Amino acid sequence: MAKIKKKTITKRPQKAKKAKLNKTKKSEDYSSMSVDKFLDQDFEASASDEETNHDSVEESSGDEIQEHKAALSKLKDTDPEFYKFLQDNDKKLLEFNLSDEESDDEESAPHKPPEELEVASDESDFEDDSQVKETGTVTLKMLKSWENSIQSDKSNKTITTVMQAFHAALLRVSSEEGQEQSNFKVEGPAVFNGVIQLCVLHLGPALRRFLGLSDGSKQPPHKCKRFVKVRRVLKDYFMDLSKLLKGVTSANIQTVLLKHLHYLSPFMVSYPNITKTILKRLITIWGTAEEGVRVLAFLCILRITNGQKAKFLDTVLKSMYMTYVKNSKFVSVGSLACINFMRRSLVEMFALDAGVAYQHVFLYIRQLAIYLRNAITVNKKENIHAVYNWQFVNSLKLWGSFLSASYHKMQLAQLVYPLVQVCLGVLKLVPTAQYYPLRFHVVKILMDLSRDTGVFIPILPFILEVLSGYDFNKKHQKVSMKPIQFTFLLRVSKSQMMENGFKDALIEAIYELLLEYLTTNSHSISFPDLSLLCVVQIKQFVKKCANANYNRKMKQLLEKIEQNSKFIENERSKTTLNITDFKQIEGWEAQVKTKGTPLATFYDSWIKLHKVKKNKQLTNNEELGEYNLPTIKKKPAKVRNEGPVELFPSDSEDEDGGEEKKRKRGKRGGKNVNKKIKDESGPVEDEGGADIVEDLKMSDW
Repeated sequence: MAKIKKKTITKRPQKAKKAKLNKTKKSEDYSSMSVDKFLDQDFEASASDEETNHDSVEESSGDEIQEHKAALSKLKDTDPEFYKFLQDNDKKLLEFNLSDEESDDEESAPHKPPEELEVASDESDFEDDSQVKETGTVTLKMLKSWENSIQSDKSNKTITTVMQAFHAALLRVSSEEGQEQSNFKVEGPAVFNGVIQLCVLHLGPALRRFLGLSDGSKQPPHKCKRFVKVRRVLKDYFMDLSKLLKGVTSANIQTVLLKHLHYLSPFMVSYPNITKTILKRLITIWGTAEEGVRVLAFLCILRITNGQKAKFLDTVLKSMYMTYVKNSKFVSVGSLACINFMRRSLVEMFALDAGVAYQHVFLYIRQLAIYLRNAITVNKKENIHAVYNWQFVNSLKLWGSFLSASYHKMQLAQLVYPLVQVCLGVLKLVPTAQYYPLRFHVVKILMDLSRDTGVFIPILPFILEVLSGYDFNKKHQKVSMKPIQFTFLLRVSKSQMMENGFKDALIEAIYELLLEYLTTNSHSISFPDLSLLCVVQIKQFVKKCANANYNRKMKQLLEKIEQNSKFIENERSKTTLNITDFKQIEGWEAQVKTKGTPLATFYDSWIKLHKVKKNKQLTNNEELGEYNLPTIKKKPAKVRNEGPVELFPSDSEDEDGGEEKKRKRGKRGGKNVNKKIKDESGPVEDEGGADIVEDLKMSDW
């Protein structure tokens, strides 16, 4: 065995030496020779001898190792290039220092090839180790097959595939770094829209069908047996949906995604961490997006929070209130509707839990009271401006609306008194003419609160103070081009106070507030006593005021108040009431209210016309009246049985030509032409339904 080994080992260096002497063969040829081939004869010989005589191999193993090491050491001198090749590619062969046990184990262990063989290519040298596997491109044909299978597939295979495709679609429009790659690739807007449409239309019903949940089921999804199979992919899907909502600005796409999220909101019970992120995004959309998108965002917030009150109601109320205050800093024609919607929706959210709402409302009203106290005690501009601003007033409107809607709950009814005290303090803080608009806003809050809760609040003195404290006989120095709207003002400037429109707006506001407040109490048994001070103040104003329009307006109001007082006195004289029996008095007032009062009847007819006029002013329709544009009115033509009816006889070519000639002559003639046109514009009675041109009247708008 030893002799055979010596021959096989010593022959290899001789062959390598002959290969070196051959100048046509390059040194790189050794790279094609593997170490296994270099030792194949030794391995075969040793293996055959081990089968025949295993004991003899063990005795001579030490001599073989020494001889083998000596043969390898000679390569350093005889063939240094081959020795260097061994150092670079098989260093273990040169360092032959294994123990007997390790050598025996390695010689006896058979060679096992790896399970996956690497295929060498030119591009593999330039690929990064972190590169993912080759991805598949999503096509419209694939989307069609997924759409068919997701409606009938009982497993989660198609659901998982569709969610992965949605992630790939998000990667196409997202530029965030470090995102987890997808097994699919979405290219083209058609495929992108197809993936989004597939998820929006079919993913929700497929998930309910897979988990066995009906549409009205209140069972949490994580308690279903098959939820484990979709838990991970559904979590990633909600994260992708949240990112997509954050990056989308189109109202149409936001509408579609929010409807889809509203349908999937019951599944979010199983993911509280992701739900916080989605709620935060929804609150941002609720406060800043378009009107239709705001409504959908609020519905999603309401459904998610209502299902998990203990976890998210407290946080949601804080975030929504801060968003409301932040976005109500300015009030204009465009922002008024959004602010009103946020206030109404916040009232709905606070009404979900009276206990949680009481803690929040108490703290926020207390915070408003602290601002008011600082403004009263310090009396600086900064402190006064902290109270006299839109955010403060809109906060008062919010809590007034909330307490009006939740007054029947005893726990919340206790907050009416501190809110009324804050409002009265705001009215008394700076009682000057410049802040009359703010006074009217706060008075309106108190009036609504008194009407809805039935709590008596002394509001009339703050309205009548304006009527008696301002000099309406003072001549104005400027003429208003537009009427002043107190709806969007808290303070008027000095130049606005010099305009005639300021006094007009004051009379309109006083008339409206007095009429509304007295109408609210028109069925009260104490109406004659309540309105007595108002009657006296109005009579004094009529005597002092020299403006006929103002006097006529206030006399009309005075007449209606006195008429209603006589009506209540007449109704009181018909029955005998015990003043201490409140239930009897409430029953009598309910009967009178159902029967109807003269003041309430007048108010119903007046408010309809007033709303129309107010809407015209808000939409600037009054400006069209300055141009005196003519309007065309057509009388209905009589139906005749014989012959066709000529609907527009004035549209013929001859008459058009005649009109053009009249216009040309009008430039030279002047008066005669104007007189002729004026005669033609008068009312004409014609059976054929001729056109009638009249001057523009604001009532036509």
